[in-house]
Amino acid sequence: MNTKDFQQQIIAFFENIDKYYGSKTEITEGLCTDMENLDANLTTWNLSEFELIRSAYRKNGEKLMMEGSNMYYEISADRIIGFEQTGRNKFEFIELYGISVFRITKIRFHYKY
Repeated sequence: MNTKDFQQQIIAFFENIDKYYGSKTEITEGLCTDMENLDANLTTWNLSEFELIRSAYRKNGEKLMMEGSNMYYEISADRIIGFEQTGRNKFEFIELYGISVFRITKIRFHYKY
């Protein structure tokens, strides 16, 4: 996939995210140093759940944000090296934060349609 297609998929995701407003949203976040080996013993995982109430792109810092009551989550747009739809209403972002430091963000929307 070329860079333009990759960017268009991310833009399309955020242009259409408003359909998920009001949906329970699960974010599973993993920090790892080896993308080839996501062994649970080598990766730190966190899970958050909230009802999505709004989203935006924060140009200052190039951040994609999602917000719920008492919850705020950002993805650094300029650090994204991977994006895919992994299932119905499921998405995965991979960000590169250092030579071998990756953040995996798995998003699942409990969407009724």
